[in-house]
Amino acid sequence: MESLDRSMRISSLKESLVKKLSDALDKSTDKGWRKLGTIVSNDRRVKISSNDMEMCSLKVLELEGSPSHMLLRLMGERGCTTGHLIDYLKTLGNTEALQCLQPPALQIVIQPQSVALLCGYNLHLSCHAVGQSPLQYQWFKSKEEVPNGISPNLVISPVQLKDAGFYICRVNSGDAFEFSHWAEVDVLNISTLSGKSYPYLDGQLKLLIQPQSRRVDFGENVLLECGAVGRPIPQYQWHKNAVPIPNGTKRKLVVSHGMQDTYGRYHCVISNGADIICTNEVEVVTAPKISIQVSGAVESSEADYDIFGEGPGLPVPEQLHATDKVALLIGNLSYQNHVQLKAPMVDVYDLTNLLRQLNFKVVSLLDLTESEMRNAVEEFLLLLHKGVYGLLYYAGHGYENYGNSFMVPVDAPNPYRSANCLCVQSILRLMQEKETGLNVFLLDMCRKRNFHCKSTPNIVLRVTANIVFGYATCQDAEAFELSSTGFINGVFVKFLKKRLLDDEKITVMLDRVAEECHMGHFDATKGKQALEIRSSLSERRALTDVILPGDSEDQTHSRQWAKAHELPESMCLDFDCGAQIKLGFAAEFSNVLIIYTHIVKKPTDMSFCQAHVTDFSKELDVDPKEINRETPEETGIYLLSSSLPQHCLYTRISSLQKLRGELVFTVCLQGSFTDMDDDHPVHWTKTVNIGKPLIARLALHRAMRRNSCLQTCPIPHSPSCSPCHSPTPEHHLHQGGYHNPDYQSDFSHNNYLDVFEPMQGAVGGRGESYYDNLNLCHHEPDDCGPSNPIEASDDIDELQTAFINSLQLQSQ
Repeated sequence: MESLDRSMRISSLKESLVKKLSDALDKSTDKGWRKLGTIVSNDRRVKISSNDMEMCSLKVLELEGSPSHMLLRLMGERGCTTGHLIDYLKTLGNTEALQCLQPPALQIVIQPQSVALLCGYNLHLSCHAVGQSPLQYQWFKSKEEVPNGISPNLVISPVQLKDAGFYICRVNSGDAFEFSHWAEVDVLNISTLSGKSYPYLDGQLKLLIQPQSRRVDFGENVLLECGAVGRPIPQYQWHKNAVPIPNGTKRKLVVSHGMQDTYGRYHCVISNGADIICTNEVEVVTAPKISIQVSGAVESSEADYDIFGEGPGLPVPEQLHATDKVALLIGNLSYQNHVQLKAPMVDVYDLTNLLRQLNFKVVSLLDLTESEMRNAVEEFLLLLHKGVYGLLYYAGHGYENYGNSFMVPVDAPNPYRSANCLCVQSILRLMQEKETGLNVFLLDMCRKRNFHCKSTPNIVLRVTANIVFGYATCQDAEAFELSSTGFINGVFVKFLKKRLLDDEKITVMLDRVAEECHMGHFDATKGKQALEIRSSLSERRALTDVILPGDSEDQTHSRQWAKAHELPESMCLDFDCGAQIKLGFAAEFSNVLIIYTHIVKKPTDMSFCQAHVTDFSKELDVDPKEINRETPEETGIYLLSSSLPQHCLYTRISSLQKLRGELVFTVCLQGSFTDMDDDHPVHWTKTVNIGKPLIARLALHRAMRRNSCLQTCPIPHSPSCSPCHSPTPEHHLHQGGYHNPDYQSDFSHNNYLDVFEPMQGAVGGRGESYYDNLNLCHHEPDDCGPSNPIEASDDIDELQTAFINSLQLQSQ
């Protein structure tokens, strides 16, 4: 048992082993899965609830269903390690299940590693195993035995082009045998390197072959090629105009003349897990045949139109571009007074990664209060200049009244009013004033209307040709998230992320999402949720458009926005006892920081050594019981768990937007020596200051300024102007104007995020559902009193109608 890696998560165990464990637990009556679940539920490290046990018991009703298999899967999702499982099985006393976890009689401990190398160099592949009997090795290339390949180390010297391919090793020990992993060998032709000499290549990633610019003649294809050597073998991903090319994962890329918009700029990103490099960016230009009229005859000529030659050059069609790309992604899930959600966290995480691949400067935030949301939007608006692509995505509770959409902060009261929420159309109006190249709103929220509210909107939007709305659901309907024991996307993003990188006009891309989404093809939401797209976009704008920065644009705020996801540098801390601790950082979101500690070295006479972090600012509301955990899942880190280093203690710091000063904390080293009493360990401490990490740089915690352009509305009881969120009777509006005439003069200004304020909460929010049964989440509004428009204008209705008519509903 001791030879097993106790830190390995049981979710990483082979399926065959999990099946053996499940069978052993299923057939036992007194030492089976039920008693195991009881033991696990008493351990706070792996949280198994009574609902989980009931879910397991239902598996007996399914054909070939296994309650034990379901229990083990749930334990794996909750961060259970092999060490935990062994301890549980020992307590359970199920020796047959414990036997399944014993090391096998034959085990391969060193697997051959894929490699790329130059023709003429030496190839080394290794496979080592341990067993109870003498071992025999046999190497294969594909299905053919390698001559003389009967030792743990396979050497081919010198390697030739014909030696490229896939290799595997079979190890025999008595009657038992095991196959190694496949190892790929890629051999680069040295003749393509123009006589360059590389006397020493130590296995690290090196780029040797750069792609070259090409012209695609009419009806012909062109080949782009790059090449790198290294161990592990390099992985390739070609990009066109900074967008990954589907299936462009080989060294050689064939650019077909039949491809849409073949011309463009290409480069390849090469990585091998440890390093990453990029090739030069090259240009591919399509060159159709040019017809020339000569004395009544038509001749074809191409010779004088080579942009890489001495001729005048081939004119390239003008391509639309952005001067910059910025995105604000907000996911609200931990509501204080409303139903809590799960999907927004996964949705924001996935969209963040995809948008960054399109060169968007993304700030992703979870669980913002009203003032934090307004401040985030204000910072977002500062980035917008002429030609910038601005994208706002919101997932959480919301509602829509009279064509105006409202986003609900996590601290909104129950019931909430428009004064407690952010109006999307108001943000859009301010974006229009910036003359942005493209305004995109992706709203993953409910659009239920509050029928009790008689208010009418007063937000007047100019008719422009750069607006795209992508609604997760149609008007007066709910948006759903799918109930699951794990973390999955909401319905909208489940399909959106499959198409977001497509090099197509954004409205065409969203149309495809709608077609592939529910629209009768997704049973879980059939007849209950339908994607709606509204657009006034006239040009072929796409999220994949290249960025060509303007000469006079102020890039200061843009750089600050990009830094909102930059991490503090990792550091090593040396303690007086001789131990060295590595302090590392990761970002789950722009306001969620992961801190992990790892023992790099310790004195030989130290029998126990552990490092943990403590003494965080009270502003962050860090629960000491939820930090310094042995697995990422135990501290709430689910999305990044697979990419974090193992054998560490993990801490998740959320709500960094609330941090007012620098982030200062203490690293405490706890250890004991062989000649000391283990019950009285020694402690050493160091204070660490990492400045203002991530979103803390933008100071979203600040109170809204009284003259801020992002105030909800310039009325006395606005939460932006007064700490009181509930209007007193003297503040109610009256037909034809305000009760207080001092505020009448402000109505001519357009520098406010205006909303109209009903006198009650509005329905809204995401709905919750199961795959087979969708349960709608309703928030019934209270009756409201009379309400009136904020400003009276004879032409508001006419202008509003003109704008709404310009947002034509896209046919699905």
